[in-house]
Amino acid sequence: MKVAELGEFGLIQRLRARIGAETSTDLIVGIGDDCAVWRSGAEYILATTDALVEGVHFMRDAAAWEDVGWKAMAVNVSDIAAMGGEPLFALVTLGLPGNTEADDVDALYSGLLKCASEYDCALAGGDIVRANEFSITVGLTGKAQMRDGAPLLMRRDAAKVGDIIAVTGALGGSAAGLRRMREGITEGDQLVSMHVRPLPPLGVAQEAARLGVRCAIDVSDGLLQDLGHICTMSGVSADVRSADVPINEAVRSAYPDEALAMACAGGEDYEVVVVATSGVIQALCDLRQGQVTVIGRVTEGAAGQVRLLDPTGAVLQIPGMGWDHLRAREGAE
Repeated sequence: MKVAELGEFGLIQRLRARIGAETSTDLIVGIGDDCAVWRSGAEYILATTDALVEGVHFMRDAAAWEDVGWKAMAVNVSDIAAMGGEPLFALVTLGLPGNTEADDVDALYSGLLKCASEYDCALAGGDIVRANEFSITVGLTGKAQMRDGAPLLMRRDAAKVGDIIAVTGALGGSAAGLRRMREGITEGDQLVSMHVRPLPPLGVAQEAARLGVRCAIDVSDGLLQDLGHICTMSGVSADVRSADVPINEAVRSAYPDEALAMACAGGEDYEVVVVATSGVIQALCDLRQGQVTVIGRVTEGAAGQVRLLDPTGAVLQIPGMGWDHLRAREGAE
């Protein structure tokens, strides 16, 4: 079987089975969540890594080097946020063609450093190799917030039937920004900025963890698909009310007929889906007014099933649930 047939998430499950169960008592969270987590003395360390590859995640003739650097750091900060943690130190691996301009690498690092400064983390080193195509891989460590000696972790496997589902921010901006770029607009556009310079809601996510949210995921592959990962890991289903999905107003204005699909399946918004009891979610909404929106509920049913419902309760079909790196999909970046 080819990996394109298996798909990204099928391959992850295959590798997870091959690696086997965690054997170290200090490893708290292994494969399958936004970060790995392990115990180190009295602290709990978080670690994540993401790669951006030329021709897959960006086109060199359309993306500014500083924007690529910012995004490479931001997508990793988003993983730390999804666990409710605090980002600390980053390692950067560059794959560079020999004809890469040194000034372009300077611009790339300017973006990395600006994002690191925004989220109070630091670059600590890395590696450089020669490659046929440019790529950048960031590995970011962080630590869990603590209370009474216990880590305040938000995990994908902690959703329970009856829990409320909410999401930070507004969705669809990144997908619309990518569309704009394909239409030839690369600078000075609000939607393009959302695509190339995501702003993970780290502070809101940390607040959620402190309030008692124990289940979350970042919106990287698409709202419905990412919520499906929570449902799969937790053995539950979910209903999402389409009328309550927070769609960015600029997306509604630019692409009114496609706005809901962009918000539900576009991906790369790097907002955070949080799942908890109604009381906890209400406390978060009260504390972060206008920054968190309730969109649905966890239900009984087939593990991993997510239903998008119209105001009458009928199931809506959205073309493409989200992004899969190994399966070809029309409109993928």
